[in-house]
Amino acid sequence: MNWPVITPLVIFLLIIFAVGFWSHKFVFQTHSFLEEYFLGERQMGGFILAMTMVATYGSASSFIGGPGVAYTQGLGWVLLAMAQLATGYFTLMVLGKKFAIVARQYKAITLIDFLKERYQSKTVVLLSAASIVIFLFSSMTAQWIGGARLVESLTGLPYTTALLIFAFSVLIFVIVGGFRAVALTDAVQGVVMFTGTLILLVATIKAGGGIPKIIHDLAAENPNLISPFGAERTLTPAYVSSYWILVGIGVVGLPQITVRAMSYKNSKAMHSAIIIGTIVVGFIMLGMHLIGVFARPVLPGVKIGDTVMPLLSMKVLPPFAAGIVLAAPMAAIMSTVDALLILVSSALVKDVYLNYIKPTAGDSHVKKISFSVTAIIGLIVIILALSPPNLIIWLNLFSFGGLESVFIWPVIFGLYWMKGNKYGAIASMVLGMSSYILFDRFYPNALGVHTVVLPILISMLGFVVISLLTQQRNGLEKTYQRI
Repeated sequence: MNWPVITPLVIFLLIIFAVGFWSHKFVFQTHSFLEEYFLGERQMGGFILAMTMVATYGSASSFIGGPGVAYTQGLGWVLLAMAQLATGYFTLMVLGKKFAIVARQYKAITLIDFLKERYQSKTVVLLSAASIVIFLFSSMTAQWIGGARLVESLTGLPYTTALLIFAFSVLIFVIVGGFRAVALTDAVQGVVMFTGTLILLVATIKAGGGIPKIIHDLAAENPNLISPFGAERTLTPAYVSSYWILVGIGVVGLPQITVRAMSYKNSKAMHSAIIIGTIVVGFIMLGMHLIGVFARPVLPGVKIGDTVMPLLSMKVLPPFAAGIVLAAPMAAIMSTVDALLILVSSALVKDVYLNYIKPTAGDSHVKKISFSVTAIIGLIVIILALSPPNLIIWLNLFSFGGLESVFIWPVIFGLYWMKGNKYGAIASMVLGMSSYILFDRFYPNALGVHTVVLPILISMLGFVVISLLTQQRNGLEKTYQRI
């Protein structure tokens, strides 16, 4: 047990738990348990909004998996990863004030609430809930694995023991504090992520003898490591460009990000969040992926990519400083896990149970169900994480693509195209989900682009065509009835 490294992490976790238990009092003092537990009573300011978006989006794949792939692929993966720069900007600009205003008019607490009121369809609600459960279990499993890998690398404990320690720590904090605890701790975690990235980037460059020497060493090992095409020349221009859809524009369709755009308190908060979020996301994504590439000459021969970041931190930094830096991926993982837990729990409790199973449930019953469902979800994810892959980033990106294929057009067209209807939304969701899974399984990266591109185009066509056809049919029926 490397206590000089572990001590800062323990201090960080104690701060996080203190915020969680402090937030717990709001869960019982509020007039609306559901709005507080799942949305923090829509009270986020600009800085907290920016940081909760950054921390929710910046996950195990950004701090553990991303540097791991960059280590194997080289500078080409850094170029690809920078598509994420526009994430917060696109999300808040596309959804913007209109989404927050409409969500308040609908009294929507979740994204599915918005879709339910907009399309007036039980099928849309059930498809949305099923999509969130299916794809976010994949994403949560990736986060659990990332946290366990980190604890395993630091402590030397077996993977299963590390997984249980990490998972139960997060579960207790989220179950107790709800969305407010998630948002407030995300602000702390975002600052830790930014600081940790800066410290480790400087230390890695120094350990490698400066950037010119690192680039020279990479070129000597494999010239493709410093090219835009990756170590094995697999990063084609079409594939790299298509990442702008997956981790840039398409993020508008991620429920865990979208729900943030309905929880801020005013327009000033949104405008501040756009500026702060873009700067912080840009620096963290550039810094962490450069660290992964620069680690190759400093730490050669790493077999499991997901261990590069913790091993590098302990090599190039003094133990206590390494512990501070390693709080960054812990923060990223915890902030994403807690957001996803709240999201899946809200989909099952608010959108399915209270809508269709027990609409008359009292407040105390809802509290018990919410706490219980969150705990059960966490336990299921622990079981799924017991057999981890070598690179968790692929689990996370699979989840991203699936959710975007399902939600992006029902959300965007739901806000900006009044001719869009429930039939178009259902067609879009079914086509998006089914085509994404089929392409991912049988024809990944079709036509040289990322797997998500064609399903998003198919789901868009489905929405537009079916909406127009059913609208025309409804118009003919009304004309016939008048005659």
